[in-house]
Amino acid sequence: MASQEDAASSLASQICTHIASIFSKPTHPYPPPLDLIVHELTATASRNGSVFLYGVGREGLMLKALCMRLAHLGLSAHFVFDMTTPPITAPDLLIASAGPGGFSTVDAICSVARSYGGRVLLLTAQPETGSCVKHASAVAYVAAQTMADGKEEGEVKSRPLLPMGSVYEGALFVLFEMVVYKLGEALGETAEAIRCRHTNLE
Repeated sequence: MASQEDAASSLASQICTHIASIFSKPTHPYPPPLDLIVHELTATASRNGSVFLYGVGREGLMLKALCMRLAHLGLSAHFVFDMTTPPITAPDLLIASAGPGGFSTVDAICSVARSYGGRVLLLTAQPETGSCVKHASAVAYVAAQTMADGKEEGEVKSRPLLPMGSVYEGALFVLFEMVVYKLGEALGETAEAIRCRHTNLE
């Protein structure tokens, strides 16, 4: 009989394998999301711009985690609606996520960012049909299941391993960890420099 540890390890492996499979899916005609995000962030850093991030729900939590690491990498990084978030201007970049393609708040914030000259990088699983795409300067296609891919009424319902938008949200977490690693290389940041920027007010 398998131990509880074996069962947990097997479940974790299934989840990680499912998320990893997202990154082997073709994204053409959109560029690979890892390369695109690193390019956009490197370009923003080279022009001394700030990075703004926004997403709703669990997508927003993934972007908050990225925002923290971007600050550790030495970028001026701000999550939209934080009390200390400055105004966006022409050298700046907004990274926004709308997995299912559009949210009214994400649409509005992307539109405002563009109106003030900011560049908008949109992450989405619905690049062809989403309402947010019209505000994007660049689109990072993350080919993962979201709430928009739910079963129709009347179909046989089973309990999925990763429900609703969990595949997309998990993929964002993994994608952002890869971004942080690659961006650290591109910016020449050492592990010691990154660690020194972590808060000591804990």
